[in-house]
Amino acid sequence: MTVRINPSILSADFVNLHDDIETIASADLVHVDVMDNHFVPNLTFGPQMVGRIQDVSPIPLDVHLMIDDPDRWAPGYAELGAYSVTFHAEAAADAVGLARRLRQIGSRAGIALKPGTPVEPYLDLLAEFDQVLVMTVEPGFGGQSFMPETMPKLRLLREAVVRTGLDVWLQVDGGITESTIAFAAESGADTFVAGSSVFSSPDRAAQIDALRSAALAHTH
Repeated sequence: MTVRINPSILSADFVNLHDDIETIASADLVHVDVMDNHFVPNLTFGPQMVGRIQDVSPIPLDVHLMIDDPDRWAPGYAELGAYSVTFHAEAAADAVGLARRLRQIGSRAGIALKPGTPVEPYLDLLAEFDQVLVMTVEPGFGGQSFMPETMPKLRLLREAVVRTGLDVWLQVDGGITESTIAFAAESGADTFVAGSSVFSSPDRAAQIDALRSAALAHTH
């Protein structure tokens, strides 16, 4: 199984963002958290900033939209050239229709589930998505503790992916460290968002390698 490490720039230095993104060039994708202060109680940046990050990033963008009305706004991020655009199931009016629109534009389409959102309604819809993001913290802020009670959802998703043979990435986001990444990998995740654990490290490339090795050691 391929393991992907996507550092979240929510933990980066926004004033020196270009330099900080260069320090994670050995990662697979840059995880960009877009928050609107409505869907979650935090505000980050919008299309203009994401467009500039797209212009300068040495690796593709994994955009995570924690916003209201993604049916209206998500396609714009795909049009900016983002490799992957993930929206929240709880905010979308027509998740399948939106995913199809994102794919039509040329982006991978992801759907995110908050810790309290059940996964069962989406198991029969997996073919419509390229990625399912299981939030392992409540979305909105970096630096939170990993919620192990979200792992049964991952196991259900992995079973469904194996059963159907679909190429769907299973992503986790929140509290990912060298210890929790092992737990998430054992539960079926293959794509890992890590913010604090990467950007707090004095050697970010080495930390990305350590996370990748820890995940690979626990994948099936």
